[in-house]
This record gives sequence, C-alpha cells and structure tokens, in this order.
Amino acid sequence: MKKNNTLSNPTETQNPAPEVHYEVSGLCYHVVDGDTIDVEGVGRIRLVGVNTPERGEPAYTSATDFVKSMVEGKTVYLDIDDAKHYDKYGRTLAVVYIDDKNLNQELLENGYAEVMYIPPSEFNPYSWT
Repeated sequence: MKKNNTLSNPTETQNPAPEVHYEVSGLCYHVVDGDTIDVEGVGRIRLVGVNTPERGEPAYTSATDFVKSMVEGKTVYLDIDDAKHYDKYGRTLAVVYIDDKNLNQELLENGYAEVMYIPPSEFNPYSWT
C-alpha cells in the first residue's frame, strides 16, 4: 500500500520537479553492485527493471561506481514494486529515487544497464528509455 509520500524541489519555480511517489526511505550504506544496494531499515534492494554487468564482466566496475557516486551515504527513496515485492533471492524490488531522479532510469540512459523486464511488475522499464 503506497503512502504517497512526495518529493519535490521547492526552490524550483519555473519548472517544478515532478512528484515522486515512494513508500519508504533510508540511508544507502552499501552498494553491492550496479543494480543492488543496501538501505538502512529496509535491507537489500534490487533495482527493478534493469540489469547491470556482474562481477568479472566488462563494465561491472563503471556501473557499480556510478551507483556509488549517486547514492552511497545518502538518503534514498524507494517505490517498491506492488506487483512483486521480492525477487527469488529475497531482495526488495524497487525503483530508487535520489534528488528527484529515478536511478533505475539513470542507469539505462547513461548506458550502465539494460532493460530487464520480468512480469509481473507495476513498472514498465521500456518507458524509461
């Protein structure tokens, strides 16, 4: 059930930031890799709809470093997938927001990830590209 918390940038007057709906927030204290992070009070989060290279694959380090630069040590906001809350490893599936940006989408737009759509999901990652 969504709490419909919103993020917005009150200093932006001409082009207000879009409202971002999220269910929970917490400090990202560890980045596991390009598509998995640990969030205080929530646990291990798997960024839904995207797939980044695994350890040992080309671009693993650059994808992981990008995510670290975006969220490590910062408060993140999570929109948990209502259609499927957890993956087969027990990780919470979510869209991660930081500074009103969809991190999942940022990974795709910057070439660090590919779309990985596994239904059921409330999110359509193809709309992010």
